[in-house]
Amino acid sequence: MSDIDFRVTAFDAPESVELIGELQAEYMVRYGTGDETPVDAREFTAPRGVFVVGWDAELPVACGGVRVTAPGLAELKRMYVRVAARRRGIARQLLTRLEDEARLLGAGVLRLQTGLQQPEAIAMYESAGYTGTEPFGHYADEPLARHFAKAL
Repeated sequence: MSDIDFRVTAFDAPESVELIGELQAEYMVRYGTGDETPVDAREFTAPRGVFVVGWDAELPVACGGVRVTAPGLAELKRMYVRVAARRRGIARQLLTRLEDEARLLGAGVLRLQTGLQQPEAIAMYESAGYTGTEPFGHYADEPLARHFAKAL
């Protein structure tokens, strides 16, 4: 396991924007398009949400956010680990941190969307206790989308 320093960071901070840009580029490779889900940076500020960047020494290597979508319900968004930092347990650490943040925001359930072209993400979420749930959000009707939820 890597010693990663997770810091609450603005969604539109330079390091967040850089990591989200890399994530969108990865979606382009995997799906031919970026994630088109509407998001507003304000959704990732208290009391509605939080965005976290993971630092390895002075290099930002991971990011992710949680936004409250209804009372007791939060959604995981923009979770990403840089390619060079993968296979070190960082994604699992980030997921645990984001689940903790969701609890602090009052969420009893955390849900997320991912896709069939991300089998490693699906495997991680399932191994962390997420199970399939009803389709929701921007990609509710997308055949490649998979929707998961976990009681916190």
